[in-house]
Amino acid sequence: MPPHDPRHVAALHVPGTGDLEIHRLGAGLVNETYRVLRAGNAYAMRLAVSNGDDLGLDRAWEKRVLEQAISADLAPAMEYCDPQRGILIARWVDGRLWTAADAREPENISRMAGFMRRIHALSMPAPARAMNPRKWIDYYGAALSRDGAASARGSPQGDVSAETSARPPAWGALGLAAAAARQLAALAALPPVDPVVCHSDLHVLNLIDRGDSLVLLDWEYAHASDPLWDLAGWSANNDFGDELAHDLLAGYAGRPPPRDEYLRLRILSWLYDYVCLLWSELYLSPHRGARPDLAVQGSAAAGGIAARAEELAARLNASK
Repeated sequence: MPPHDPRHVAALHVPGTGDLEIHRLGAGLVNETYRVLRAGNAYAMRLAVSNGDDLGLDRAWEKRVLEQAISADLAPAMEYCDPQRGILIARWVDGRLWTAADAREPENISRMAGFMRRIHALSMPAPARAMNPRKWIDYYGAALSRDGAASARGSPQGDVSAETSARPPAWGALGLAAAAARQLAALAALPPVDPVVCHSDLHVLNLIDRGDSLVLLDWEYAHASDPLWDLAGWSANNDFGDELAHDLLAGYAGRPPPRDEYLRLRILSWLYDYVCLLWSELYLSPHRGARPDLAVQGSAAAGGIAARAEELAARLNASK
C-alpha cells in the first residue's frame, strides 16, 4: 500500500474548511496516527501503511464493529472511513489516560470488568472475523519468516548490518515455540466457549476516561473470540499478578470463578504475552526498520518496545 499524504487526506476528509494543523502521534506496524485541528475542532486521523491482511486484520470488518461500538458509546464517533484505502477519521475524545497504578485500583478493576461486559455484548457482525491465539501466532510467525528472508536478501536501502540483523536472544520468541505449543494444547483441552466481539488490544493508551464513562480507541484487532482473551490482554498489559487477575475475572463474571475458568485466563494470559512478543519482534525486525514510512529503528518508540519485549520474554520463560 503506497503511503498516504496526511495533509492531502485531511484536506479532503476532515470536516470544515480553512487551515489545518496536523501533529503526528506515532507509527505502528500497520498504521500512522495524527491529531488534526480544523475550524476549532480536533480529530484523530489514522492512515494505513499496510493492508494488514497478512497480519490477520480485516478493515471492512473493523468498520462494522466500530459502527456497533459507536452506537453503544464505546468508541469515538467516525467522521470518515474508507476501509479499502485504510483511512479512518474520528472525533477527538477529551479525557484522561490511566496509569498502570490506576488500572490496579479496585474501583477501576470493577469498572473495566463492567466495561468489558459491554464490549462483549455487542452484536456480532456477519460473517464473523473469527480469530484465536493459534491464528495470531501463525500470522506473526509467518510475517517474521518473510521479514527474515527479506533481510537475508538485503533491503532496498543497502545491506542490513550484522549488528542490526541480530535479534537479542533475551527476547527471541523462537526458543519459546515449544512452550507456546504446550499452552495451546492445554487451552484446547478445556471446554469450548461461545465467541463474542473482543477488542483484543486493551491497554491504558487505548482507554480514555471521560469521568463518567470510558471509551476505547484502536479497534483494528477486534475479532470474534473467547471473552477471556480481553481479560487476559488487560491483565497482561498491566502486569497483573494472580490476585488482581482473579479479582478482574470475579468482577467480570459476577461470582467467584471456578478453577477451570481461572486456569483458562492464566493460559490465555501466557499466550497473550507470547503474541505480544512476536508482535514486538516483528515491529523491530531490521527489514521493517529499513522502511522510511515506519521509521522505527533508533526511535524512542522502538526503544520502549525492545525494553517491553525483554520483560515479556523474562515473564514467559519464568512460567513456561
